[in-house]
Amino acid sequence: MNEKALNVLYSSVKKFIRARAYSKLWNLTKKIHSADIAAIMDKLFTNERIELFHVIYNNDIEKAADVIAELDPDIAAELLIKIDLSPQQIVELFRHISSDDVVSILDELPEELAEKIKELMSPKRTEEVEALLSYKEDTAGHIMSTDFYALHQDTTVADAITAIQLSRETESGFYLYVVDENYKLVGVVSLKQLILNPPSTKLKDIMNRDVIAVTVDTDQEEVARQVSAYNLVAIPVVDHDGTLKGVITVDDIIDIIEEEAAEDLLKMAGLEEIDRITTPPLKSIKKRLPWLYVNLITASIVASVISLFKGTIQKYALVAAFMPITGLVGNAGIQAIAVMVRELALGEISWENARKALLKEIMVAMGNAVGLGIVIAILGQIVTGKPIIGLILFLVLVGDMLVAAIAGTLIPIIWKAVGLDPAFGPGTFLTMLTDGVGYFLLFGLTSLLIGKLL
Repeated sequence: MNEKALNVLYSSVKKFIRARAYSKLWNLTKKIHSADIAAIMDKLFTNERIELFHVIYNNDIEKAADVIAELDPDIAAELLIKIDLSPQQIVELFRHISSDDVVSILDELPEELAEKIKELMSPKRTEEVEALLSYKEDTAGHIMSTDFYALHQDTTVADAITAIQLSRETESGFYLYVVDENYKLVGVVSLKQLILNPPSTKLKDIMNRDVIAVTVDTDQEEVARQVSAYNLVAIPVVDHDGTLKGVITVDDIIDIIEEEAAEDLLKMAGLEEIDRITTPPLKSIKKRLPWLYVNLITASIVASVISLFKGTIQKYALVAAFMPITGLVGNAGIQAIAVMVRELALGEISWENARKALLKEIMVAMGNAVGLGIVIAILGQIVTGKPIIGLILFLVLVGDMLVAAIAGTLIPIIWKAVGLDPAFGPGTFLTMLTDGVGYFLLFGLTSLLIGKLL
């Protein structure tokens, strides 16, 4: 559904909720796809979500389950808690949701409630969920689905088609995975191959043995890269012995890409958790305040650099008017960081090949510095009437741009090398460096050349 139509439905849902016209609300939402309902819920405040979900749940539990599965796990978990469903009622909802989606929601629920829910689930479902939960979060094993087609390599095409027809709905119907007697992945067959080959043909005679697969401990970002690189609609997950454990489909990959992109965007601003427009103010304060303290510390360091030159500033206040040029340098550094974070996310760069990236960014920075420095030097001379100030501003820009290029390239790589997320807050430390170095150069050079300024 396009954004315009979604906004119209959103307005109608809000109107029916305010009027408590629940029968009209149900008549409207029962015709809407669950994904669109989830998109509408994402814009609603918590109390409005609860009312909407109550209406859907009381009329059609399967649709309610579909909506829960489409919501972001944190929103789904919050909804299940605040709607005050019993653990047994949640289990009934989960019966209509795939195991990987259940795991995503359980991760967000309080541990005590999650344990009660697992105790009430069927032994088979509990086993599936516990297996997925045993893997580290954000790995292939944790997000994979255990619903997939897998048959022995000696199975004929005719028997394979029959097995697919008789099987329950699976997460991926695009590929049939082929295993040996030890359930190790040995090949893959497309549904097209099954249709085009004679019924008596064995799967091992038509399967593709060069299977693109990931292991259970592969990071979800790497999984997304593999699916994108090989244009797959699903990718199998194996353990370190090659035993087939699950499958990750393209719809999950899209969710991963959106999640990682959102996380990286927020981390660039110093937020480790998702913060929404509907998040309560107090909760948002708790999320944002710690990083603002870090910003306060870095700002204090920069302020201490400026304080070293208070005499120079008092004597040559006009020079201080050019302090904002460090902000320009900071933006250049942020550009370098953005490039490096993207390259690291795509696996295109590492500490080993960082030299090439560093040299390239230094060349770009020097080119930009000369181009901008000439303009600023001329401007400084025109404003102050002193050629030496133009020279100082030129040297400040060149020196600070060099620092920005080096820091903007190396900070994300160093973050990655020590196990930190390259997207998390490098801009703050880069700004501290460019501001600190810029002010030091600006006032330091002014002090050094003070005799020529008289």
